[in-house]
Amino acid sequence: MDAPAEPRWLASDERRSWLALTAVIIKLPFALDAQLQRDAGLSHFEYQVMAVLSERPGRSLRMSHLAGFANGSLSRLSHVVNRLEKRGWVHRTPDPEDGRFTLAVLTDSGWDKVVAAAPGHVAAVRKYVYDALTPEQAEQLAEIGHRIVTAIDPDDHCLPPPT
Repeated sequence: MDAPAEPRWLASDERRSWLALTAVIIKLPFALDAQLQRDAGLSHFEYQVMAVLSERPGRSLRMSHLAGFANGSLSRLSHVVNRLEKRGWVHRTPDPEDGRFTLAVLTDSGWDKVVAAAPGHVAAVRKYVYDALTPEQAEQLAEIGHRIVTAIDPDDHCLPPPT
């Protein structure tokens, strides 16, 4: 019986960059969520759902596609959409093209909420990410992010392709 292969341990520079990335993965969502909760009464996930809808034709999208764009399970999305429906910001309707599917639709009130929340969210993104980077680093971040997402999910269509 062959001995298991030795793991490819991280080199010191890889470990340093990995620890930096994990810190970003942990701290950035918390910071963005805190800003949105404080300023708009929304979670980051709720904002993402509404923002994606705000950018779609007819401000609507199939729930199954929306779950992918918002990087959540259909079950999690359904719970969030329930909360957003109770607030009057989203409603669900059968897809007129195929009644087996359900559309999530951003209401006019939901649109107003996204428009009101967006400036604070963008300011937080700028403060926590782009103000800390040079333009060249921001371009590298886009390329790095795209490569990592593609390695995780080669069929992902949530990120625009790198330029």
